[in-house]
Amino acid sequence: MSHRRCALAVALPAVALLSAASVARSAPETDVVRARALVSKMTLEEKLAVIRGDAEPTATYQGQAGYLAGVPRLGIPALRFADGPPGVLTRIPSSSLTATMGLAATFSREDARLNGVIIADEANRLGVDVALQPFVNIDRDLNFGRAYNTYGEDPVLSGVVGAELIKGIQSRGVMAQVKHYIGYDTEAADVTIDDQALHEVYLEPFDAAVKAGVSSVMCAYNRINGPYACGNKHLLIDVLRGQMNFTGFVTSDWGAIHDYDYFTKGMDMEMGGRSPHNSPFKGLGFVYSELTPAAPPVSPPASMYAEFANIMTHPMPEEPTAKPITPAATEDNKYRNLADALKDGAVTTATIDRAATRVLTQMSRFGYLDGSRARLIKTNSGVDIAETIRKTSEDAAVLLKNDGGVLPLVPQKGSIVLIGPTAQQVASIGRSGERAVGIVARQVGPYDALRKTVPGADIRLAVANDLTGSPVPAAVLTQDGTQPGLNHTAGEARVGLDGQIDFTGARALPAGSSHVWEGVITVPSAGRYILAVQTLGARGRLEVDGARVASTSGVVGGLHGDIVQAGQDDAMPTIDGLNNARGAVELSAGPHKLRFRAVADGSGAPVQVRLNWVTPEAQARTRADAIAAAKAAHTAVVFAWSRDKPTFQLPGDQDQFIAEIAAANPNTVVVLNTSQPVAMPWLDQVKGVVQMWWPGDEGGWSTANVLVGRKNPAGRLPFTWAKQLEDYANNDPAHPERAGHDGKAIFSEGLDVGYRWFDRTGKAPLYPFGHGLSYTRFAYSNLSLSRTKNGGYDVSFTIKNVGAVGGEEVPQVYLSAPEVAPGGVQFAVNALAGFDRVYLGFAQSKRVTIHLDRRRMQYWSQAKQAWIDAPATRTVSVGGSARDLKLRAKIQ
Repeated sequence: MSHRRCALAVALPAVALLSAASVARSAPETDVVRARALVSKMTLEEKLAVIRGDAEPTATYQGQAGYLAGVPRLGIPALRFADGPPGVLTRIPSSSLTATMGLAATFSREDARLNGVIIADEANRLGVDVALQPFVNIDRDLNFGRAYNTYGEDPVLSGVVGAELIKGIQSRGVMAQVKHYIGYDTEAADVTIDDQALHEVYLEPFDAAVKAGVSSVMCAYNRINGPYACGNKHLLIDVLRGQMNFTGFVTSDWGAIHDYDYFTKGMDMEMGGRSPHNSPFKGLGFVYSELTPAAPPVSPPASMYAEFANIMTHPMPEEPTAKPITPAATEDNKYRNLADALKDGAVTTATIDRAATRVLTQMSRFGYLDGSRARLIKTNSGVDIAETIRKTSEDAAVLLKNDGGVLPLVPQKGSIVLIGPTAQQVASIGRSGERAVGIVARQVGPYDALRKTVPGADIRLAVANDLTGSPVPAAVLTQDGTQPGLNHTAGEARVGLDGQIDFTGARALPAGSSHVWEGVITVPSAGRYILAVQTLGARGRLEVDGARVASTSGVVGGLHGDIVQAGQDDAMPTIDGLNNARGAVELSAGPHKLRFRAVADGSGAPVQVRLNWVTPEAQARTRADAIAAAKAAHTAVVFAWSRDKPTFQLPGDQDQFIAEIAAANPNTVVVLNTSQPVAMPWLDQVKGVVQMWWPGDEGGWSTANVLVGRKNPAGRLPFTWAKQLEDYANNDPAHPERAGHDGKAIFSEGLDVGYRWFDRTGKAPLYPFGHGLSYTRFAYSNLSLSRTKNGGYDVSFTIKNVGAVGGEEVPQVYLSAPEVAPGGVQFAVNALAGFDRVYLGFAQSKRVTIHLDRRRMQYWSQAKQAWIDAPATRTVSVGGSARDLKLRAKIQ
């Protein structure tokens, strides 16, 4: 740990840099020739083995998202595809990185590249070949369930961060796959975007990815301007390959194919393809790239969708009930496959050859065919994973409010109490899904980290909302309401009676075993009880009075394997490192039937199982204790969390609780562990607010360093933080078409996404795009512009640290609309054109130059289907956010 700037970038050993340069090249003609030669030797079924997903053999299966079988007789290896971002998700626990929105908040190319390197290092450790990231769709709709996983609302920032991440990933011989192409920015399944906005906003990050040499692109689920994204010939062939010059391969999102001829429309690979034979959800999909005659699958029972919903959507007690997952509408041509396409002439063998050649060309480029990748894996990147996560999380911290200099904390002024469950444990990932869940043994909570960072200080903890609870006591568990103990069976054999369900640590049950406990739970008083299924080595399900209360999300044959990892089902694991699946249930006083089932997962680990609870009385007590602790302390630091459900609101009663803490202590600071903006009705009552995002495994240390000033916060918001949800373009009541009613969304705001909409309408945000305070202050001066040979501009200015301590500033360059704009063309009032992140010591000055390339000076002409130079007279503005522009100059 150090409060000095990290110098990881210069610590890379020469061998890693040389290897990186050789791998990151564009595919030369020799790779194409090698690929074509291999294709000429392959049977049709072998060609499909490199363009159709398959189920990996059980003996080697890593629980990854996708698999290509390869062709062993020709030396073509299998490929594994693993989800992110961030991190690498397989059945083996791996490092959780700072959330993607946090990475965007760093405004740092270096951080993005180094995060790419450690993603690749984890992929290589886990045997993964293709990292399904970055996710560069635009954060335009807070109601979109995947918006949290983007890099914010601006296409330039998203493109830069995504491109640098790609460079880092591919420097270590791992293929990156940028996603989701295109229009996957809303819950709507049918998206309409005008051509100019499509090119200048939504395609911009993908264009940056292509320029960075990305190996592959994932096409999206939605329709885009008519056709489905994976069958949109114009966007895949004319735009992606024609306008952008993309030469890699295009993979479908899992189940995003809807007809048998998509290979002719620009898609090269079907994922996920064939499902594991033991998957309970095998009937939910259909494989198009098959050579046997197609037959409609048997309609899955409704119970299958219900079980699928339980796994995919697992709300916590503090969150609203999840919407049910319903079957998708059947397409007219759904059950025609490749056998039909070849017979009809809709697809030719030449088309199959082209797709296979594109995949093999990238395999050759990355050294999969000649062994050079295997040699690269044995080298050391020189980048420390823990240090990179810690530095990124620190760089991401956004100081939103700091009245009276309440931060950094000064322990000498008096006692400090940290309040909330995410004060005790680090909110590493926020929510699971397509992300690495983390390595729990490495995680240190902010409370423990702060005590070790400032030893001897009076630092206290009040959990307030106990997410772990305590084992349900034997006194309330009986066979029939009178006889103590629950009936316990293991497999088909009756074991006997157990007073409690608490088989953890040394009391763990045998690996591979399955168990059922049945009986009665008699609660002493009516109220809302939190019951928790806590397991490792097994999946668990709890039913009370015949209804499911809580269950884990792992399942045999499901995506990412059937391994239960700590942290996959709640905001955090239990405090002793078990997976925690909590549920809330209203119970009347008296007896209720209880059934608890635990089924071993595929980890081979001992089966640890526990049934915990938090009674209504315990909930009230811990809350009252926290308020009393706040009253007794000099400074109260409240940690608030959200998994972005509900939208634009902290879940549960956290808002009311923060207000009560602020009323009890005038020196209240709020630390947010969220990935999207939330309403803050208590904002005027607190002195400080810090956005720490979901900080990753090392987030406890980074949070402590920011709070005490060992790290000067310099993160900047990658989105606009509105005063109310209706202020966003997508949520404007006057434009219901934007929100996606009846599954259709029209992006009628055009270019005016995010801060551009606020500029257009004159609405004042709570915090503007690019905003972030510091423990020091910076002055800007001496702006100058100079035209460069490539048609762009160098924007130069001086920044001086005029505060009391060293720190980093994030200067941002914005470009206005032309004073006289061409007719029929939209321009943003101001648009981000460039940025940097600069460290300045006490009283230090630096001359900063930010280059704007020619593309920033152009607009997309729908009429000419080309990029056109805009009229020259425009204003360049420089400052610390979209609403803090300190210097201006005109381009004549």
